[in-house]
Amino acid sequence: MRAFVLILLASFLATTVASAAQPFNPITTDLPSAINSELPDLSSTASGLLDKQGQYQLGYSVMMQMRQHGALFNDPETSEYVQQIGQRLASQSTDGGGYYHYIVLRSDELNSFAVTGGWVFVFTSMIAFTHSESELAAVMAHETAHIVQNHVLRGIEDQKNATLLSLAGMLGAILLGALGGGGGNAIEGGIVASQGLAAQHEINFTRSEEEEADRVGMQFLAAAGFDPEAMGDIWVRMMQAQSLQNSWVPAMLQDHPVDSVRIADARERAAQYPPVPDTSSPDYYLIRERVRVLTAPGDQDTQRVYAQKIANGDHSLATMYGDALALMQDNKASQAVPVLRKLIAQHGDLHLLYSALGQAQAKAGDMKDALATFRLAMELFPRNVPTTIRYAQTLMSDGKSAQAHDVLLDLFNNVEPTPDQIELTAQAASAAGDLGDAYYYMGEYQIADGNLPLAARQYQLALRTPHLTDVQRKRISARLREVRDYLASARQQQHQSE
Repeated sequence: MRAFVLILLASFLATTVASAAQPFNPITTDLPSAINSELPDLSSTASGLLDKQGQYQLGYSVMMQMRQHGALFNDPETSEYVQQIGQRLASQSTDGGGYYHYIVLRSDELNSFAVTGGWVFVFTSMIAFTHSESELAAVMAHETAHIVQNHVLRGIEDQKNATLLSLAGMLGAILLGALGGGGGNAIEGGIVASQGLAAQHEINFTRSEEEEADRVGMQFLAAAGFDPEAMGDIWVRMMQAQSLQNSWVPAMLQDHPVDSVRIADARERAAQYPPVPDTSSPDYYLIRERVRVLTAPGDQDTQRVYAQKIANGDHSLATMYGDALALMQDNKASQAVPVLRKLIAQHGDLHLLYSALGQAQAKAGDMKDALATFRLAMELFPRNVPTTIRYAQTLMSDGKSAQAHDVLLDLFNNVEPTPDQIELTAQAASAAGDLGDAYYYMGEYQIADGNLPLAARQYQLALRTPHLTDVQRKRISARLREVRDYLASARQQQHQSE
């Protein structure tokens, strides 16, 4: 994480004694963590640290702010890949990494962040900058280690008059400032706006905390099967990037200062592990090109860049996949189809290729072939999240909304959905004429979006829908009672505190 975010949080965080409760699931069943306005008050002068629930709620609130400001990189393929890499790393921690979430943010800044409660944010530019999967994993391992080692909470002392909500607002303002490339002025403005601060103190991580994050992160890196040498490699390359443009210092270096001693330490620690060959998966190379294409500036002729690479003899999997995506972006989907067919013939075990081919066929108007491609992909990669989402979107485009609804429900009931997936399920239900389910899932979406009163309204509308089955009516009624009970309890707590 950017150092100033963690230390700034520690500088103004008041604490309260709390039990070590497990974190809430904000999307599917447990309500409190989905509601920004119901974050627990930390203005108590009692001494203690945030429990896991409080940490998780704060991090979730920051994520919601990023989402509401459109900062999330809403690409199912990239999100699933980054989460898988993160889980490989987090599973090496003492708690097994069960509540860690790795979120991709769209930004030109070369950086990554970690906030409390297992929330790690990776910028698209960082993905594109890396040369190997292990380098990307090294950055994520470092951020994961900051969370595991409680570097935020360890810096809390003698603080007063702060709430989780105000802290979440402060962190959100800082992160949004960083995403916009505003640098120090935007960051300071965000602090003043959300906390009323006139000044700030030195906020860099201490050297010992950075060293600890490197050391612990490397343990995660090696245990997860990645190359420990990659941690030193990524720091060296970032320093090289800085030397090429002295006026531009990567944000990651501003917050995670790198010097020859730190690099030497990383090299020395890595040498203690057995050598690891290049472990980069094909998915890594595909995702890196995917990010490059989807985040390219509008005035950049991305397809021409890939065409030049191919003309120069580069026919690698990544280049050909990037070329196909660029053709699709350039409204030349029919030209992308044969490229992707050839790649599948050579690499038939990569779900990313099937999804891209199905999308290209649909965009080219070959809906029959597109649906056949997706049906095959669903057989080969059952309940793969991005493949299922793309299949459902294609079905809806072809007027098969009821089938799309069934496909999404199967995924919804077996894999924890994101708010966008819940919304898509509601849209499919509505298009299929199942208004009861449409209202129900819009209620679920409003819970995920932190708006319980509106969620209650959606459930009420669902219950008024004719032709509900007994199962639907019982499920909707139970959810409405749960929301109403929670809102009543929240109101009662508020009255008692006044």
